[in-house]
Amino acid sequence: MRVAVLSGGRSSEHEVSLGSGAAVMKGLEEAGHEVVEVRIARDGSWSADGAAVELVPGGGLLGAAVVFPVLHGPFGEDGSMQGLLEMLDVPYVGSDVLASATCMDKLTLKRLLAGQGIPQVDFVEVGEAGWRERCAELGSPLWVKPSRMGSSVGITRIEDLAALDSAVETALRHDPRVIVEASAHGREIECSVLGNEDPRTSMPGEILAHAQWYDYEAKYAAGGMDLAVPAPISEMETARVRELAAEVFRLAGCSGLARCDFFVEPDGTVLVNEINTMPGFTETSVYAKLLEADGLSYPDLCDRLVALAVERYDRVRAHEF
Repeated sequence: MRVAVLSGGRSSEHEVSLGSGAAVMKGLEEAGHEVVEVRIARDGSWSADGAAVELVPGGGLLGAAVVFPVLHGPFGEDGSMQGLLEMLDVPYVGSDVLASATCMDKLTLKRLLAGQGIPQVDFVEVGEAGWRERCAELGSPLWVKPSRMGSSVGITRIEDLAALDSAVETALRHDPRVIVEASAHGREIECSVLGNEDPRTSMPGEILAHAQWYDYEAKYAAGGMDLAVPAPISEMETARVRELAAEVFRLAGCSGLARCDFFVEPDGTVLVNEINTMPGFTETSVYAKLLEADGLSYPDLCDRLVALAVERYDRVRAHEF
């Protein structure tokens, strides 16, 4: 197929997206697809081969059969790009508008999971009634985060409530919605999910950050972390991680791909941290490495995602709106 790969974008994860996009283009070409590179600049302008891109509803995108939006963070992973691609009436890789927006907003996702009894760390929204008193009940350390950012951007770990206001100010520079989370004390475990209605889950892996916590530098700097696959957890804990990954994927309405992150506590309790609908996507990123450990090569993964995009598009368009 002719596949348009979108990368870059307006968010602070612009450079990360460019790296993911380059890897996806290579993987798609190795899988036999024709690739069109589309870059979105920080100012929001689109270009392909140095020429401006014209967006025509009903006309697809540069004659591509499928769009692969390898965009991370706001304006790419939050439902806004998905809405645009829906208007253009073109199949695209990944989750739809609602699922993308739900998973991008930590507060919305956590409230959805809480309503379904999914185990997770305690949290509070900054600004809601009694939020400071609630923070005092969460223990320490605390994690203060923008609700709708990725790659650990704007996150502060605090040991004392005296640092709360400063941490909130840091998060507010990225998002008017801010969440404060209690700390978990277990292993950081991640699990890749691939599919639509009946998704497959990967063998879980453990993140071993070479820092106090898994921050932006640990995620993207060379040697910032190691990935242990399979994760050194029990068979029962492994099964629970995979079960929850698939359940959260379905609850949030995800499709195509996602990476679900967990904490496995010392007593064996598995807590859901978050789910990312467009995780880092280079050949060495956690998402791809976990599936590679299960025998799925990077080119085959890219090819499968294109097929899943077409499958979902055909299913949705079979219904009249």
